[in-house]
Amino acid sequence: MPSALPLRTDYSATDLRHLAKRSKDNNQSRRLLSLAAVLDGMNRTDAARIGGMDRQTLRDWVHRFNQQGPDGLRDIHAGGVEPRLSVAHLAELAAIIEAGPDRERDGVVRWRRVDLQRVVKERFGVDFCERYIGTLLKRLGFSHMSARPLHPGQNREIIEAFKKELPKRPEGASRTRARRSAHRTVVL
Repeated sequence: MPSALPLRTDYSATDLRHLAKRSKDNNQSRRLLSLAAVLDGMNRTDAARIGGMDRQTLRDWVHRFNQQGPDGLRDIHAGGVEPRLSVAHLAELAAIIEAGPDRERDGVVRWRRVDLQRVVKERFGVDFCERYIGTLLKRLGFSHMSARPLHPGQNREIIEAFKKELPKRPEGASRTRARRSAHRTVVL
């Protein structure tokens, strides 16, 4: 039967226990306590049980501890999936949204998620679902609320001329009388 893998000797069992006490990472603390038990001369199976692992897993952590020290006992998390749109693409998408749609080119008067989904697929070759477009908009700082779009055929002068002027209050009329009668309705 092969002999046990030796631990590095620049840390004592007391040093490992102090490191475990100060560590904010619970998994690292458990591993440090198991290694401290090994340094105290405990059986490797029992020392592994202290850390909630089996003997082979403890051996793997001994390898990492010997190579990297106490920092090697932390979990290494993967970076995740690469984003499908680069930072430059997101900036370009934000500029497209800020500029608004062109009625002739885009065929719409305001952006909807389904329209932006089509634009992203045409421009960047990336096919997102409509719900994820909403997530992208939120990440870019856009709100789902928007001002009512102005129809391109509307004439502002005609709109202003059509607005009704409010009647003037006669001198001495109080607002309280108007407020008191505001809740009344006329039924014909």
